[in-house]
Amino acid sequence: MNNLEKNMLDKIDVHNIESKDAYNIRLNGKGVERKVSPYIDIITKTDKSGIDIKVKDNTLLGTIDIPVIITESGLTDIVYNDFYIGKNCNITITAGCGIHNEKDKNAQHDGIHRFFIDENSKVTYLETHYGEGEGKGKRILNPTTEIYLKKGSTMKMNTTQIEGVDDTNRITIAELDDDATLIVNEKLLTNNKQNAKTTFKVDLKGVNSSTHVTSRSIATDDSYQEFRSNVTGYNKCYGHVECDAILKDNGIVKAIPEILAKNIDANLVHEASIGKIAGEQLIKLMSLGLNEKEAEEVIIKGFLK
Repeated sequence: MNNLEKNMLDKIDVHNIESKDAYNIRLNGKGVERKVSPYIDIITKTDKSGIDIKVKDNTLLGTIDIPVIITESGLTDIVYNDFYIGKNCNITITAGCGIHNEKDKNAQHDGIHRFFIDENSKVTYLETHYGEGEGKGKRILNPTTEIYLKKGSTMKMNTTQIEGVDDTNRITIAELDDDATLIVNEKLLTNNKQNAKTTFKVDLKGVNSSTHVTSRSIATDDSYQEFRSNVTGYNKCYGHVECDAILKDNGIVKAIPEILAKNIDANLVHEASIGKIAGEQLIKLMSLGLNEKEAEEVIIKGFLK
């Protein structure tokens, strides 16, 4: 990779990729570098663009990295990645995407990821999206994540959109068996005229299955955000969805919650909070010597931590 591509990799993955047990680097629609281990295999699909990642039973502290970098204006990259996690595993997966667009054509990446997580396994999934470049062409990222959790398994999903993404449609679909847990923490920043839509659809089918979805976002300038959540409880289960958003300038945020209980023992909660930066927070920081703009930046960075 050249210096630009390496810099993009650093933006979406702050950890040393060479230290991972397995990785696959995708650059402008093609796989360019790969590493596997005796416990983690990565196989190129033969029927469509993408890879299969297979983790053997009882793999502990395994690390996988599958970054995507786009520097080619006019490229629309669609990839299908399937993760097959065996029983009793503990795995961390990093999957970031960065787009650098200096020209007038749009650059787009659609990543469709499916997770099949077997019994009693734990997966931590880290996803970072970033865009940059002075061209008039848009930087578009559309991630779709499907999650299937078997009995006693857990997935913790941390997704962050740093900046520079003009349009994004983020879809997460999950189905949970008995005693399975899904934890999602989304952080989203939009500015200028950017648009971001997020949809969560979680089916709590198993006994004692649970989910906690948290979306924290900031909409500045003339940007628009839309948050939709749909959690359905089919059994004795627990679901909690939180949407917290800060508005600045002419930013717009729309939250559309839906919870559906199909069992008397389903316990489902939704909370939403949308508003401007609290005046008392600004006053406190400005009393320490910061000007108003500096105080706002501190609050925004803290909100998205």
